[in-house]
This record gives sequence, C-alpha cells and structure tokens, in this order.
Amino acid sequence: MSDKSRQMTPEEAAEFAEQVFNKAREGDAAMMAALLSKGLPPNLRNHKGDTLLMLAAYHGHVDTVKVLLEHKADPEIRNDNGQSPIAGAAFKGDLAVIKALVEGGAQVEGSSFDGRTALMMAAMFNRVEVVDYLISKGADPKAKDANGITALDAAKTLGASDTIAQLEKLLG
Repeated sequence: MSDKSRQMTPEEAAEFAEQVFNKAREGDAAMMAALLSKGLPPNLRNHKGDTLLMLAAYHGHVDTVKVLLEHKADPEIRNDNGQSPIAGAAFKGDLAVIKALVEGGAQVEGSSFDGRTALMMAAMFNRVEVVDYLISKGADPKAKDANGITALDAAKTLGASDTIAQLEKLLG
C-alpha cells in the first residue's frame, strides 16, 4: 500500500486542520489558494466556530480574504459568539478587508445574534473611515441592537469622540 492511499488518523487530521487555520490567521494567500483548489472546504470551522474567512478578516489579511471569497467562502457565517467577518474587521478598523468582504457579498447590515452591526462596532472603536464607508454602502446609523443601542450610543459608551461627532453631524 502506498502512502498516498493511507487515511489520516484523527490526530493527524486535527493537526492538519490547525495548520490550515494558522495559514488563514497568518494570511498565507498562496497556500490557502493551493489548499482550496485541492478541495479544502472554504467554510471549514474551528472549535470556536470561526471560519477561515473570519480568521483572515480579523487578522487583516485582505489577499487571503479575497482568495477565500473567490473560492465561495460564505461571508455571512457567524462564529459561536455570533460574530461575522465584517464585524471582526470593523472592530479592527480594517477598511481594505471590509471593502473586500462587501464586494464578496457580505451584508453591510449583517448583525450578530444580539443585533450588533459592523457600523456599531466601528463607531464604538472610533473607526471614522469605516463608519463613512459602511454608511456609504447603506448601513443604517439609526439601527438598534437587541438592547436598543444605536451606533451613536455605542460610540458614547466608549467615548469614541471622532465617531460621536461624525454620527451626530450625520443624524443632526
């Protein structure tokens, strides 16, 4: 029997999967493209429910995000905490990744389980450029999460002075 026909043990499979998730975290777009073209499922999830796309987006790897989207990764899959890739990128303030996600089909208004949107995340963490972009793509600055909190309320909670001024001007 040749090595090529041998099945991986569960331990080997788990180790391989962890290496794949690390490639997404590290932004190895070329390796990700090679693995996906050989049949790696683009929506593979880890023990926290994070997809490869979530990890690449959260860690700011726009080229890897684009590769995953080209291979039909679903930008709307939430992790076990209800977070979407676009919300993770908004938290980090990564406009290039957010643009790639939106161009790849991510819903601008896609919210977490508690109703928190990417706009709320961006406002809360004083991400002015991200707020501008999301609003230009149709994000509703008046949307409320499950607790009735708007993007402006979220910004005020953390004292995000730039986005407070930005949203007050917009809503004023």
